[in-house]
Amino acid sequence: MEFKNIDEQIIQKYREDETLMIRLFVQWCANHQLDPQLLYKKAYPHQQANEALNAVIESDDGFEELFIDNETMLDVLQMFGNEDLAFVVSDEISRFQRK
Repeated sequence: MEFKNIDEQIIQKYREDETLMIRLFVQWCANHQLDPQLLYKKAYPHQQANEALNAVIESDDGFEELFIDNETMLDVLQMFGNEDLAFVVSDEISRFQRK
């Protein structure tokens, strides 16, 4: 029975970390006046709308003051295995640098 509790704790911790990653992504997009849903759709064109992303966008609980630097954003996305999204973010960063 204790193993089940540990498994549940691990799953809960992963979900919390994933939500933080999404919040950082949404904030990074806000910092650069980008639409997080549009970038997500660009990275994952065949997926349905991401409910966790929508929930974070709707909750908008005051991350506005936080600036997420580009390297941190890419590192966080890659850490969670979101290579496709990291690639799209990297393209956006390149676009900023060309301006």
